[in-house]
Amino acid sequence: MKTKNIIFGILSGMLGGVIILFGFILFSKPIAKPENENHFLVNEYEGLVNSNQIYKTSASSFNLSEFTNFPLDFTYAAEQAVNAVVHVQTQHNAPNYTIYDYIFGTTPRYSTPVMNSGSGVIISSDGYIVTNAHVIANAEIIKIILNDKRMYEAKLIGKDEICDIALIKIDETSLSFIPYADSEQIKIGEWVLAVGNPFNLTSTVTAGIISAKARNISIMEKDRSIESFIQTDAAINPGNSGGALVNTNGELIGINSAIASRTGSFVGYSFAIPSNIVRKTVADFIEFGDVQRAFLGIEVSEIDDAIAKKLNMKKPIGILVTNVWGDKSTNHLKTGDIIIEVNAHKINSGAELNEQLSKHRPGDKVKITYLQNGKTVKKEITLKNKYGSTEIIQVQTVETLGAWFEPVPESEKYKLRINNGIKVKQLKAGILLAKGMKEGFIITKINNLNINSVSDIEKALKLADGAVFIEGIYPNGAMAYFAFGI
Repeated sequence: MKTKNIIFGILSGMLGGVIILFGFILFSKPIAKPENENHFLVNEYEGLVNSNQIYKTSASSFNLSEFTNFPLDFTYAAEQAVNAVVHVQTQHNAPNYTIYDYIFGTTPRYSTPVMNSGSGVIISSDGYIVTNAHVIANAEIIKIILNDKRMYEAKLIGKDEICDIALIKIDETSLSFIPYADSEQIKIGEWVLAVGNPFNLTSTVTAGIISAKARNISIMEKDRSIESFIQTDAAINPGNSGGALVNTNGELIGINSAIASRTGSFVGYSFAIPSNIVRKTVADFIEFGDVQRAFLGIEVSEIDDAIAKKLNMKKPIGILVTNVWGDKSTNHLKTGDIIIEVNAHKINSGAELNEQLSKHRPGDKVKITYLQNGKTVKKEITLKNKYGSTEIIQVQTVETLGAWFEPVPESEKYKLRINNGIKVKQLKAGILLAKGMKEGFIITKINNLNINSVSDIEKALKLADGAVFIEGIYPNGAMAYFAFGI
C-alpha cells in the first residue's frame, strides 16, 4: 500500500511538470510587433481611450522639436537670468500694541523687528533693481543678496502700489543684468522661465508657457490699480514675488507678482507684470521720482454678449464708455461710445486699455478708434494727469521726515471734509515710519499750522521748538496724531 502511494505521487509530479512545460512553450511564443513602435496604444474599440492608462512611446525615436518651433533646451536662458536675479530681504519694526494703547489711543512704547523676503531683478550694470512694491512695503532696511552671495544694503528710488512696482539701487558696477523684451510681442503658448527665491530657495528656475495675456484678477486693493498680467503655468511660490519671467532668449518679459491659490502655494496659475509697464515705470522713477500716469478721463465697462445685443452689435467688441470726467466739452469721447482701438492695438477689456495707457505720460497724444452713434470715428486725444491737466506731477520730499509728498485731490478733500492737507505718497526709513505712520496719510496740521505744501512743512519744522505734533487723517476717515522731538 505504501509502495502504491509513492508511485502515485511520482506519476502526479511528472504529469504536473509536463503541464507546466506545455504552458510555458505555448505562452512564450513571440507576439507580433506593430510596424511603428511609436504608435500610441488605444482600446480596440475606435475612439475610446482610458484616461487612467499610461501610453508609452519610444523616447529614442520621438523628437518633439521636429514638430514644434520651440527649443527644448533652456540652459542659455537660465544662465542669462540666474545671475541677475537677487534675493531681497527687508526689516521693519512693528509696534507692540497693549490693551492700554488700544483703549487710550497711545503710541506703543515697544516694537518687534519683522523680517520679509522676496526677489528682485537687476536691470542695469550699475545696480538698479526692480522688485514688487509689496516685497519692500514698510521696509526700514533693504538688503540685497546676489547669486554669488555678496550682500549689499539698498536704497529706495521709487515705489508705486498701483502697478506693484518698486525700484531700488545698490552701489556696485559691472553687474549682470537682464535686458528688456517687448512684452507686447509675446504669444500664448510661448515657453518662459520664472526665476526667483521661493521659500528662500535661492536661484530657483522653473519653466512653463504663456497661458493668457492682459489678465485682470482683481488682486490690487488700490484705487485705479493697473492689472494687465501675463498669466503663466511656470511654478511660482511665496518668495518668487519680484523675480524675473524671461523668454527663451533670457530677456525680461515680466516681473512675477502673484499666484492664484487657495493654499498659498502654486497650483498652476501665476501672474507677472508685463515688461513694457515695468520699463516705463522705472523710467519715471529715475526721471521724475514718481510714476507719471496718463488718463483719458473716462470710466469704462466691458461688453459681454447681453450688452452687445442691447447695443445692436453683431458680436461683443471693444469697451463701453460709461462716464466722462471733468470738462465734457473738451473730451472727444462721450458716454455710450465704444472704444475698439488705441494706437492700432485692439481693445476688448479694461486691462488692455490700461496696458496701452500705462506706456504714456500726461501730455502724450494717442490715436483712438471708437464707435459713436453707429459710426467709426478716429481721433488723436491728448492724455491728462489725475488732476485733469497735462502737466507732469512732481513729487517733493522732506529728507528730515523720510517722506515723499503729493497734493490731495479736491474730490478727496470734499469726501473727507477737510480744507487743506498734503498726502504722504511714500515713506522710507525715517522718523515718520518709525512712529508708525502709513503711506496715504494726509497731514493737515503741524504744531497747529495749516499744511498745504512741502514748503509749509519745512516752515513748520523750522518754527518748531524741539517738539513736533502732527495732525491728520487717513483716506478711510480715521484721524491720527504723531508727536516726536527734533
